Amino acid sequence: MKPVRVGICGLGTVGGGTFNVLTRNAEDIVRRTGRPIVVEQIGARRANPDCDTTGVNVTDDIFEVARNPDIEVLVELIGGYDVARELVLTAIEHGKHVVTANKALIAVYGNEIFEAAHEKGVIVAFEAAVAGGIPVIKSLREGLGANRIQWLAGIINGTGNYILTHMRDEGRAFEDVLAEAQALGYAESDPTFDVEGIDAAHKLTILASIAYGVPLQFDKAYTEGIARITADDVEQADNLGYIIKHLGISKRTDKGLELRVHPTLIPKQRLLASVHGVKNAIAIMGDAVGPTLYYGAGAGAEPTASAVVADLLDVARNINTAHHDRVPYLAFGGILDGDEELPIMPMEDIVTAYYLRLLAVDRPGVLARVATILSEQEISIEAIIQKEATEGELVPIILLTHRTQEKNMNEAIRQLESLVDVAGTVTRIRVESLDEQE
Repeated sequence: MKPVRVGICGLGTVGGGTFNVLTRNAEDIVRRTGRPIVVEQIGARRANPDCDTTGVNVTDDIFEVARNPDIEVLVELIGGYDVARELVLTAIEHGKHVVTANKALIAVYGNEIFEAAHEKGVIVAFEAAVAGGIPVIKSLREGLGANRIQWLAGIINGTGNYILTHMRDEGRAFEDVLAEAQALGYAESDPTFDVEGIDAAHKLTILASIAYGVPLQFDKAYTEGIARITADDVEQADNLGYIIKHLGISKRTDKGLELRVHPTLIPKQRLLASVHGVKNAIAIMGDAVGPTLYYGAGAGAEPTASAVVADLLDVARNINTAHHDRVPYLAFGGILDGDEELPIMPMEDIVTAYYLRLLAVDRPGVLARVATILSEQEISIEAIIQKEATEGELVPIILLTHRTQEKNMNEAIRQLESLVDVAGTVTRIRVESLDEQE
């Protein structure tokens, strides 16, 4: 059979892993696809000492790869937004299929890229863009195709999960564990995308689009980071029977779709609660199959390369299939044609339970005033813990509420923070049951 000729752009951690997996497993790949996958050219600014590229055409001009007439599939592994967008659109314009691991690119520019690919009749595959080596996109697009997805929730950033795991296990502060994660290479020198939820929001945007059949809408995703989580919050959550995870959550409701990333208390018995360290996991609830869990390495050279190469295998199998007979980019037909979509709900309309922590002056009547404010906003209390006074006679008060609307909680927190007897800001962490029987 005629080989599928591939151009790889970017020979860093993932690019190098992809090249090595393709080389090492070449015989198995032929058996799986019926044709060899050959790396025709590599575009990279610098060599990777872990890759033996002897005999492969290597250039420092990635756009040369995108225009090379001998290449059928371009593998984009350079990361980032603008240059990657231009590279992918150039490859598509030249009639090439595209495989990418770039979640930011797909989340922000995916609608434009898929439209261009649709017009050219080429494939754009992006399994590696979410959760590294975990085949969750393929599972959503194909394996769960019979289901109406009700909700999905995921630990989809290993850095944040590593930090929260060590805060819980060792009672350490956020800043201390973050510094360790940076030293070990789990966190970037600028960790903003990881700890503020932006990276997770990119991935959640992609998952939600495939789950519910709506266009990619990253700009409507709510993001909140974990920097304000303290060791005391982690301890109190544990005492209440919960564990704190930085989750991406999307739900289908009567009012539309929820799309949010934030720290979340989840019951200890939930499957996601047992996912620790840098591992990723995504729980998906389908109406027919019930709860399913996808777990594994969310990053790294070869786990991510595993997903990239899996996409290449799919391209090799489908390269001669008519465009209209392929699985749609976002699993549902019609998305690119402007079909009516489910709206993304504003955060103030979300309904969930809450954990609150505040510092109050140790005097009679303070707790009653706190309870009154919550009651006036139709917020009922499930549990309350009043700890011993700290220095300065301030008492930490921990509250766990029943489910209520976010806008009611916003107003309650505003009033609580305006009380003379409450010091500083009120810490709010949302609570989700993720009921596997729903």
